[in-house]
Amino acid sequence: MGKITIAIDGYSSTGKSTIAKRLAAALNYIYVDTGAMYRAVTLFALNSGLVSDKGDVDVEALIDKLSGIHLKFVPNKKTGRSDMFLNDENVEQEIRSMRVSAFVSPVAAIKEVREKLVKIQQEMGKDKGIVMDGRDIGTVVFPDAELKLFMTASPETRAARRYKELLEKGEEVTYAEVLKNVEERDRIDSTRTISPLTKAKDAIEFDNSDMGLEEQFERIYDFSQRVIAKYV
Repeated sequence: MGKITIAIDGYSSTGKSTIAKRLAAALNYIYVDTGAMYRAVTLFALNSGLVSDKGDVDVEALIDKLSGIHLKFVPNKKTGRSDMFLNDENVEQEIRSMRVSAFVSPVAAIKEVREKLVKIQQEMGKDKGIVMDGRDIGTVVFPDAELKLFMTASPETRAARRYKELLEKGEEVTYAEVLKNVEERDRIDSTRTISPLTKAKDAIEFDNSDMGLEEQFERIYDFSQRVIAKYV
């Protein structure tokens, strides 16, 4: 059976990564979480003092330090997944915090940051057999992907999911804070000048506001199989 490139884009907290990981495992494909890469760069900026108390990112300083940022995914034997490593340090847990979430959109909007990461992502997928999720996979990274999905859900639904996830991790946050973050990320992601979040013309929109994980996976997996069968 032939292998294809599967690009999954969409709004934050729509479950893109969860579905993408599971789909990749079921198809025996490589999974790449591009959001983790942008989160890692954001963590680097925060830890390097490149974000002011007011939340402004020192763009020029971050651009100057990009050459010193090295990212890689390392398999985790305990979880069966891959963890994000920033300069040889496992930052998988740190990058999922609200501290990072608050600044990842403005950092991801920086042209030089996107150029660096897109180049890495394209290299990862040159041999196909890959499932990649993010904001611009079907429009910029892999515009010729054989299967493109665009995932969406209401802001309230996404905030509720994210809020539950953060509470389970022990973070002290309110639903209002999470909803505000979700809406602000939507605004920044959709209006930025460089690679804004948009649905590719040939992408299939998938609204999972009222859909459980199992139903989502089964529908996407079945459809993926039908697309892959065309490339046997």
